[in-house]
Amino acid sequence: MGEIRSVCVYCGSGPGSDPAFAAAARSLGRIFAENGVCTVYGGGSIGLMGELANAALDHGGEVVGVIPEFLRNRELAMRRGRIVVTRDMHERKLRMFELADAFVALPGGVGTLEEVVEQMTWAQLGRHRKPIMLANIQRFWDPLCALLRHMTELQFIRGGIEVNYLVAERVEDILPLLNDAARGLTESEKQMKTADAARM
Repeated sequence: MGEIRSVCVYCGSGPGSDPAFAAAARSLGRIFAENGVCTVYGGGSIGLMGELANAALDHGGEVVGVIPEFLRNRELAMRRGRIVVTRDMHERKLRMFELADAFVALPGGVGTLEEVVEQMTWAQLGRHRKPIMLANIQRFWDPLCALLRHMTELQFIRGGIEVNYLVAERVEDILPLLNDAARGLTESEKQMKTADAARM
């Protein structure tokens, strides 16, 4: 697999209450652009999604937004970069999976949580080995990390079905950690058969 070429970023359609969240989204978009990494995201132009995509585009990066038809107006679909419109949320998530070499979750709401946990589940079930990262800006993801530790302590997550994920406190560490995790993975290890995805 080598170096990461594209990253799917899950993040909020709102900005959150802490300006550090938007600043992190802008920094991540810029870093991806400067390193030739394509940003794959939810396709909206507002909130952290908009901050991320605009920063990547402003610095000459490639951006692919994937948005279902019913959210085009609600999340103000981005008019810059490449936009892929899907029929529903399931098709959206599958397309984002196919386009990405790795996944990063910035702060966000229930949708962001659901998307990153789904990738953890797919990886836990052996469907892929693409790196999964929690961008723990202002310790946003600490409660999720604590819950996963709690599940492990109570043996709902146990040997053979570990949940493997990375955590970065600083935006600058995200891409190096993803590249380290991807090193040595084969193309087949990061793929999920379409038939498998359709049954998930």
